[in-house]
Amino acid sequence: MCLIAWNWQPHSAQPLLLVANRDEFFARPSLPLHRWDDGLILAGRDLQGGGTWLGVSADGRLAALTNFRDPKNNRANTPSRGQLVSDFLAGTGSAADYLAQLAGEAHRYNPFNLLLLDGEQLLGFESQGSRCLTLPPGVHGVSNARFDTPWPKLQRLKRGLAALPEADDETCLALLADETQAADDTLPATGIALERERLLSACFIRSPDYGTRASSVVRIDAQGLHFCERTFTATQQVGTRRLRNEKEPTTCDMLSAPQCAGGNAADKNISA
Repeated sequence: MCLIAWNWQPHSAQPLLLVANRDEFFARPSLPLHRWDDGLILAGRDLQGGGTWLGVSADGRLAALTNFRDPKNNRANTPSRGQLVSDFLAGTGSAADYLAQLAGEAHRYNPFNLLLLDGEQLLGFESQGSRCLTLPPGVHGVSNARFDTPWPKLQRLKRGLAALPEADDETCLALLADETQAADDTLPATGIALERERLLSACFIRSPDYGTRASSVVRIDAQGLHFCERTFTATQQVGTRRLRNEKEPTTCDMLSAPQCAGGNAADKNISA
């Protein structure tokens, strides 16, 4: 992921509402939201690195990752950061224990931020400095800098999330579809060219080779889990998939799949 915002309200009827955009090169192969073969992890999958950028587990765990933009410190042949997400989702230990172990190994990876929910605590981890954070209630977020760094696009997304009258999928996805680029005098200086900095300043990024490939909404409430993912190519919206509770995906990619299999008729929600 490259942009994540959430409203964390523990002990409420809806403890977590999370919205996120995954930005990536379109040439990098991946699978959309689905149930993995282990039957536990519900996520998209990076077919190059083997992990994922955002996922949940059938027992209520959540993990999401963003890269920390620091081109001068990016190295070749480092382990895939997406594996950190899937490893946590497949485990049973607490988020605190997972991060305590990760702190001594974070230097092996290119810079990243990691968000973890173990069902009780919502924790953040910044590999820059191996810093672990207990995240407070309220609306917060992270992009390609430290948690809650006030980049324009993160500020816009957080304000939009805080002001939502209702948190239905389409309203949340509309927030993530914002292509507004920040004014030059508000752009961060992250070591990339100004033109690239402008491009990456939008919530939704669009260019021929790199951009927003998935927009996601995750809601955990009294009814259980709801995970919605909308996917894109460089030129068009591809489809939308929804998972409710621990059921199989019931939404098809209408542009590539003529029929939808699995789920009860009452559960099916097909869109394109």
